[in-house]
Amino acid sequence: MKDIGATIWFTGLSGSGKSTISAEVAKILRKRGLKVEVLDGDIVRQNLTKDLGFSRADRDENIRRIGFVAQLLTRNGVIVLVSAISPYGDVRQEVRQKIGNNFIEVYVNAPLATCEERDVKGLYKRARQGEIKFFTGIDDPYEPPLKAEVECLTGQEDIEQSVAKVIEQFDVLCSNLAVSSACL
Repeated sequence: MKDIGATIWFTGLSGSGKSTISAEVAKILRKRGLKVEVLDGDIVRQNLTKDLGFSRADRDENIRRIGFVAQLLTRNGVIVLVSAISPYGDVRQEVRQKIGNNFIEVYVNAPLATCEERDVKGLYKRARQGEIKFFTGIDDPYEPPLKAEVECLTGQEDIEQSVAKVIEQFDVLCSNLAVSSACL
């Protein structure tokens, strides 16, 4: 049977837990024998989109490029886990439309104060001091998803609860696509 491809798109503020959750989801899906690729926003910025800044246009282009790679991998039977702030709803919707039914949006929702407490790189502090401009959540907006398939409340629930929500939705996607034996 053909391998299922899907994109699971984790969006949320810096420090909300996107990378942590996606890493755990990747472990579970790999244990099932599925082909999984993780596209982490920080790593993508260092390699694929290092020519881009943080203006609205550049952020949108960053997400479009990540979406393009995710679309290619998805159509070739890979489960793609994208963890990128992706602050603007319209470009997230654009990516969703290009990927189609094999797309799960995960809103990793943590209060700004919680994200600031978790900030090991000191980015929020630097943004508040004016050293970093256009920092999402400080002087640049974050537009929460209106219809995410999953919402992980990482300020309230533990990692296991968040991961379970994502896996449950992935299993629903597989069932809906009638290829559950290839997913589960």
